[in-house]
Amino acid sequence: MIRDAHGRKMSKSLGNVIDPLEVIDGISLAGLHKRLDEGNLDPTELEVAKEGQAKDFSTGICECGADALWFLLISYTAQSDKINLDIDRVLDDYTPPAEIVPATLPFGCQWILSVLNNTISKTVSSLDSYEFLDAATAVYSWWKYQFCGIYIEAIKPYFTNNDPTLAFARSSAQGTLWVCLDNGLRLVHRFRLPSQKDFTRKESIMLCEYPSIIESWTNARIESEMNTVDTAVILLRKLKEKLPGKKRNERRAAFALCQTDEISDIIKLRELEISTLATLSSLMVLSKSDDAPAESTASDVNADLS
Repeated sequence: MIRDAHGRKMSKSLGNVIDPLEVIDGISLAGLHKRLDEGNLDPTELEVAKEGQAKDFSTGICECGADALWFLLISYTAQSDKINLDIDRVLDDYTPPAEIVPATLPFGCQWILSVLNNTISKTVSSLDSYEFLDAATAVYSWWKYQFCGIYIEAIKPYFTNNDPTLAFARSSAQGTLWVCLDNGLRLVHRFRLPSQKDFTRKESIMLCEYPSIIESWTNARIESEMNTVDTAVILLRKLKEKLPGKKRNERRAAFALCQTDEISDIIKLRELEISTLATLSSLMVLSKSDDAPAESTASDVNADLS
């Protein structure tokens, strides 16, 4: 059963019925009022219904399209057999960024753009030299291991709650996510199966340029730091796998023993990413003069970090 955003059953007698076509095509507040005038509500109920419309749809309903409405209704079905249809969940005022300035972005966003640049370069050069397997592998690896495996997980703390101190990080991650999806999907579109001999392929409804390298995205230092982070995370996950039973799934404290100030600075600076990706409760950085905590399990990342 579909209800309004306030949980009331949609009914002509209440004047709160929302026509799906009005969500798909959009309608002004005056148009909503006109539809009520054409109904059979008594004057008192008519005024109450109009007040409700003015409160819920002060500027009318913007054109949302069929896909947005369909996706919203599908997402509601996981909750119960009753749907409280909130049009605000259909609407989206997001505008893609006109320009991305990597230097202003959080660490994870700078990194994913840099490795995306590498993937674009590798894919284009491989296609130009007819190395189709190398091109496909580059695209696949970026999507699975870098974008989904690291980036999506690393930015989750920005969206865990509505912390105002993370507002810029959320906005930056959203813009970077859009850029990645745009370029990543266009990278995939050059790969397709051959057609049958007599098959006439229809003209594409989506024509756009294939991704090209953007020099300002490349950042070797950021990539090097993420390599250190990722290596540490992999080792921490392996250590957790050695724990018995349910303890493997618990968030536990970890300690990073750093042999150089450079490594120590990187670990301290990237504590959030390491703790998030390795599912830690905390991360403490130790220097070479510190003793390892009692009863702790140790393993070396490299000569400078354990």
